[in-house]
Amino acid sequence: MKTIHALNSRYCCRAFKPEQVSKEKVQKILEAAIRAPSWANTQPWEIYVASGELLERLRKAYLMNREKGVPGNPDLPRPQSWPPALQKRTEELMSKRKEVLGIARDDKAAREAMLAANYRFFDAPVVIYLCMDRTLTPWSVFDLGSLAQSIMLAAKEHDLDTAPAVMLVSYPDLIRAELGVPDTLSIIIGIALGFGDRKNPTNKFRSPRRPLSEVMHIRGF
Repeated sequence: MKTIHALNSRYCCRAFKPEQVSKEKVQKILEAAIRAPSWANTQPWEIYVASGELLERLRKAYLMNREKGVPGNPDLPRPQSWPPALQKRTEELMSKRKEVLGIARDDKAAREAMLAANYRFFDAPVVIYLCMDRTLTPWSVFDLGSLAQSIMLAAKEHDLDTAPAVMLVSYPDLIRAELGVPDTLSIIIGIALGFGDRKNPTNKFRSPRRPLSEVMHIRGF
């Protein structure tokens, strides 16, 4: 697959088919993705992959926490606020997603069901967790971002879809208990991986992007 096509066809998949992904295919994706750049070739990432019965236990534990109202506590703290322009884009995103799904403003049950999908990891058969040493700085988070994008593009080469989501790492204690991630590592982000259910309405939505003319500040040409 051409890189530009992979970039344009990648989307945040929020509904996966139950079809399993082989260990060999995951390894091929990660083998390509670890060519991602990093500061002075530090390669600060540690990668943990969950699937099968282990992932099902983790999924059930997440849903139980949700039922109990346990607040998320990710290792990398969530932003407490956004600048107004960014907040507006977030609100527009949620409004358009609900519109595509036919969720009315006062339909609490439908809104809850949409949120619950996050705690089920969108029913993905595989979740990849990217971690790094707790002593590292945000520069290494940047490197993990490069790795995450590389994983998502490599997945497209194998006709697989992905969803990077903070909700996947909301309960790091549960992840550590199942995957044996040491306390010396911060669990930065999770990437759901699998075959996207193209018939599900939630996967028909594509989030808009700001025009290049708005974000590019080019000089000297």
